[in-house]
Amino acid sequence: MINEPTVYVVDDDRAVASSLSWLLETVGLPVRTYSNANEFMAAMEPDPCGCLILDVRMPGMSGLELQERLCSRGVHIPVIFITGHGGVSNAVRAIKAGALDFLEKPFDDQTLLDRVQKAIEVDASTRRSMSERAIVAARRATLTPRECEVMDLVVEGRANKVIAQVLGLSSKTIEAHRAHVMEKMGARSVSELVRMALCITPTTH
Repeated sequence: MINEPTVYVVDDDRAVASSLSWLLETVGLPVRTYSNANEFMAAMEPDPCGCLILDVRMPGMSGLELQERLCSRGVHIPVIFITGHGGVSNAVRAIKAGALDFLEKPFDDQTLLDRVQKAIEVDASTRRSMSERAIVAARRATLTPRECEVMDLVVEGRANKVIAQVLGLSSKTIEAHRAHVMEKMGARSVSELVRMALCITPTTH
C-alpha cells in the first residue's frame, strides 16, 4: 500500500504543534505531531511520505541536527523549518542541507499552507522520478550486452548502418537487435528510448 502523504510536525511547544495540526487538518491534510526529534525518530516509518515541519531549536537534538541525521540515513522527505530565532547562519545551514523552506515566526497561515502543499508536490514528484528510474533500470537489466551496446549507440543518434560498422555486424543484425531493445524497454519511439536513457543516466552540469 502506498503511504498517504502526511505532514509531520516536530515542535517542543505544544501550543504551536496543536495550532499547526489544527490549521493543516482544516484543509484535509493528515498530521502527526511530536514533541522532540527523538520521539519522531522512534516512531518514523522507513520511508515517510509527505513533508516535515521542524522547529529549529528544541531540547536535545535540534531541528537542524535531525535534518542532518535523516539525510545521513537516506531519508529525503522535504523539510520546512519554522523558528522564532531566525539567523542567517541557521537558514543557510538548513537550505544547504536540503531544506525546502525556512519560515520565521510569526508567519501567515496561508503562507505555511502554500509551502506545505509545495513540499508535498515536490515529494510526490521525487517519488515518481525514483519509481520511473527503477522501472527503466530493471528493463535495461533484461538486455543482453550486445543489446546494451546497440541501445547506447541508438541513443547517441547513430544510424543502423553506422552502428553496424562500429560493432562489425550486418545492418540486418542491428535491425533485429534494435527491435529487441525497443520491445524490452517498452519504447514506442527513439525519442522515448532517449528519454529512458536520460532517466537512468542523468546528465551532470
